[in-house]
Amino acid sequence: MDLFFDSEQLALRRDIRSWVEKNLLAGKIDNSNIEQEALRLVRQLGREGFLRYVTPKNFGGVRECVQARDLSILREELARGSSLADTMFAMQALGSSPIIHAGSDQQKARYLPPIARGEAIAAFALTEPQAGSDVSSLETRAIKRGGEYRITGVKCFISNAGLAQTYVVFALTDPEKRAKGVSAFVVEADTPGLVLKEKTQLISPHPIGTIAFEECSVPEIQLLGREGEGMKIALTTLDHLRPTVGAAAVGLAQRALEEAIRYSQSRIQFGQALAKFQGTQFKVAEMATELEASRLLVYQAAWIIDRGQDNLRQKSSMAKLFATEAAQRIIDQALQIHGGLGVVVGTPVEQLYRDVRALRIYEGTSEIQKLIIARTLLANNKK
Repeated sequence: MDLFFDSEQLALRRDIRSWVEKNLLAGKIDNSNIEQEALRLVRQLGREGFLRYVTPKNFGGVRECVQARDLSILREELARGSSLADTMFAMQALGSSPIIHAGSDQQKARYLPPIARGEAIAAFALTEPQAGSDVSSLETRAIKRGGEYRITGVKCFISNAGLAQTYVVFALTDPEKRAKGVSAFVVEADTPGLVLKEKTQLISPHPIGTIAFEECSVPEIQLLGREGEGMKIALTTLDHLRPTVGAAAVGLAQRALEEAIRYSQSRIQFGQALAKFQGTQFKVAEMATELEASRLLVYQAAWIIDRGQDNLRQKSSMAKLFATEAAQRIIDQALQIHGGLGVVVGTPVEQLYRDVRALRIYEGTSEIQKLIIARTLLANNKK
């Protein structure tokens, strides 16, 4: 893997891996109060300097430009230790990326440094009750009146709903143009008319919920880029961060493989360790091979993004598709090796089994990734 990384990235992996070992694997995540734990993790990641990798150097970051490889390294190692820690890191990246790509210098200076320090929590508000995979079906409206926009609509499955200080919100400014009439805004949490409607409970602990915009007045200076560029901003953000979802899947799968090997070597059945049985060895070999293939695809895609190559959308989708689907299979096999213990609530593989499922859905389902891959290939081979 070293061929994909520079010396700073190799050092970053050593640092984050050591931090995860001491603070996540050796400790215990408090699932009794997910929001409080999420806040603690963001602040801790900020103090340790890891959140500086989600923003450019001029606005509190480490490098001149945000690197997909940096984000992927951090997400892989964090996910190996805690899905919640990975989620909170990932949302700082997802919520800040549209500002990085399309924000003015004033917007970047206002919003990015607090996110990099872990003092502000970011959110990305795209999904709606009638607009999931079909993002062109957005119904949230932003009507301009004088020097402000009035936003009306509902957003669901929004990570950090109720916790975030800043929301990047996508809304129609020209409904007749549909996807080409979508614009993006930065909306601060205390803006009148932004209402937390409900908290949503998922199978894996995750701060998420539904927010509504009830004649929410936003100054026109909160517009990201120009009117009608919202869909481009959203898709650019997702294309650049998609490999990092694959990286999180790699981290979860790595932990599952480690747990499976450890348990199979200590569990005695029929007079010998499970690891001595050929069937177990076959499982371990298949798990390790799929994991390595996933890792290669993820870091190839991240490397392509960092180099600015044209085929980044196809490679990003391939990385997310393969890595998330493979992680589901790897974790399922790890649970199978654990037998009855694998379905006991609170054991590592039981938690991993719940954690991995959402990765095949958020930031583009596996089915959407297949469409992107196929359409890209077909478009490049027109007769």
